[in-house]
Amino acid sequence: MADATIEGTCAARFARVREAFADNFTSRRETGASVSIVLDGRTVVDLWGGWADKARTRPWTRDTIVNVYSTTKGLTAVSAHRLAGEGRLDLDAPVANYWPEFAARGKHRIAVRALLNHRAGLPAVRTPLRPEDLYDWRKITDALAAEEPWWEPGAKHGYHALTFGYLVGEVIRRIAGQSVGGYFRDEIAAPLKIDAHIGLDARHDARVAEMIGAPPPASGEFNLFAEAAKHPESVTAKTFMNPLVLSMATVNSRGWRGAEIPAANGHTNGRALARLYGALARGGEVDGVRVMEAGEIPACYTEESHGRDEVLLIATRFSSGFMMSQPGEEMGPSPRAFGHPGAGGSLGFADPEAKIGFGYAMNRMGGGILLDPRAKALIAATYASL
Repeated sequence: MADATIEGTCAARFARVREAFADNFTSRRETGASVSIVLDGRTVVDLWGGWADKARTRPWTRDTIVNVYSTTKGLTAVSAHRLAGEGRLDLDAPVANYWPEFAARGKHRIAVRALLNHRAGLPAVRTPLRPEDLYDWRKITDALAAEEPWWEPGAKHGYHALTFGYLVGEVIRRIAGQSVGGYFRDEIAAPLKIDAHIGLDARHDARVAEMIGAPPPASGEFNLFAEAAKHPESVTAKTFMNPLVLSMATVNSRGWRGAEIPAANGHTNGRALARLYGALARGGEVDGVRVMEAGEIPACYTEESHGRDEVLLIATRFSSGFMMSQPGEEMGPSPRAFGHPGAGGSLGFADPEAKIGFGYAMNRMGGGILLDPRAKALIAATYASL
């Protein structure tokens, strides 16, 4: 898209990032996006451009925010690790210690850590759900408490695409006495002064970018949803189709934006993601604001799940709450990088070795499952600039 106007700031040393960002519009069909990089607590890239709507009538501005799907999981995981660092949450304690009803159907031994690393065996519920049921916190958490694991907890891992947020979020709610969205807002977003929300007030709607669906997969390209449709009772099908949530009508609705869906409906931008992960990249603190205790950071980059994913049907790699790099899906060269991508392309990650916080958010969805080519181009340009 040659007509995209790029605005913002970029340190001369990181000119390659600006070039890659511009190239995403001309060569990778970007519509609207923002990217930011924080290096050792200092913002060195803060760029935005393109359009906030499919019709290209609203420019993407400095304060445009957008749904970032599973990049939200990182916000939720940070909230859990903050509680752990304060001694209020023991990741190795049974979930039922905090949420007694969860013990049903043989789940009394499942540890909180298994919720974070996708080993709990609860990526879906078997009871049919409607999209609007996702807006009813009690309905979903009650369903999960009553659910039987899809596999022996701990024996395998599989991506808890939507349930991650309710499971971890309910533990947070039981401890903190407020919803995960409220806790994240009060304890993390407000002190850091970042524009990131789990559950968006309607007053922000005018600056939310419209999500635009991904193109259909190319002939011969792996299509997870086509595979799931062949086996409607499988864990993969139930994870992504009970209910179906990749509908643009759903994610662009007020109901979706206003609910708290802590695995999938965060609304933010590249600047906020980079500042959050930038704090984690330097021991959990920036500008006098401590987001997470330094002792919790190693748990964010220590591998706990690796190999075939029972839900995504490809190899994935997770720590306690974060996705990690793997061959072909690297968040830079550091083995300690951790963060989370979102469906369609958004990404936030921290690199504690280079002290980098990276954030990218966009509105035109790509078709990949893990890292998007646009994000990969920006990552490559970032590290080429160091």
